[in-house]
Amino acid sequence: MGGVIYIGDRQAGKTHLALELANPKKKWVTVDSLTYRKIDKKGPGGTKAEQSIYKRDFNVKVGLRAGEKEILTNWLDTPGEIWQPSSNWPDQHPDLWQNFLSHIQQAAAIQLILPPYREILPDHHPNYYNSLTRQDFITRQQWINRFKRWVKFFKQNCPRIEHLLLCLNKADLFCEDLNHEAEQLAYDPYNQKKDWQEKDQYVYYRYFTPIHPQINELNYHINDLSVRCFITSVHNRNLLELPWIYLGSYLAE
Repeated sequence: MGGVIYIGDRQAGKTHLALELANPKKKWVTVDSLTYRKIDKKGPGGTKAEQSIYKRDFNVKVGLRAGEKEILTNWLDTPGEIWQPSSNWPDQHPDLWQNFLSHIQQAAAIQLILPPYREILPDHHPNYYNSLTRQDFITRQQWINRFKRWVKFFKQNCPRIEHLLLCLNKADLFCEDLNHEAEQLAYDPYNQKKDWQEKDQYVYYRYFTPIHPQINELNYHINDLSVRCFITSVHNRNLLELPWIYLGSYLAE
């Protein structure tokens, strides 16, 4: 099996997360400065329709009690046309589609970055990005429908994946007290408030309720799959690092 696939929809915040992860002001997770410069130069950008995949590689180092662990990560951006419900993009671009599948099917884990949906946000919030309003976010039903397409894709094309991390990003927009939530979930090798199972259950029931049926469907249909739920934010290092610390604990050699 390969490394970790880092993927998500447009505007989910993948680039911003990766840039902040590479910030030298780290706690337990490090991305080297060369990778930071490469990501920064690429910028968020877009993905052209004729491309199946826009790929960037970076290594993540996680400092654990047992020592430093290294995670090879492939960051994949895909054109939105691939995921349209009525799209026949894979049939129109079979070679590009197979290229995309060859990357994702070799992964030991997938980290899927999800944007927040409208109903989870307060009516007014001082931290909305770039003057966005609540109405600029997709609705809860649109969010559920989009995740259903991810479920269909994973079931059809990733039958051997072992770890799927669902990261609901931009937690600073929907958490009433971001620092308090981070304290509840933060990694501390010497004094954990919650173990990994308790962290997952807390986030699963508090923030992922709309897609419980789909998460259960994935767990049922893919043998030995472990789905874990996280909230992430560029404004809190504890939440930012947590998915990588989990992966370092379970995957890295």
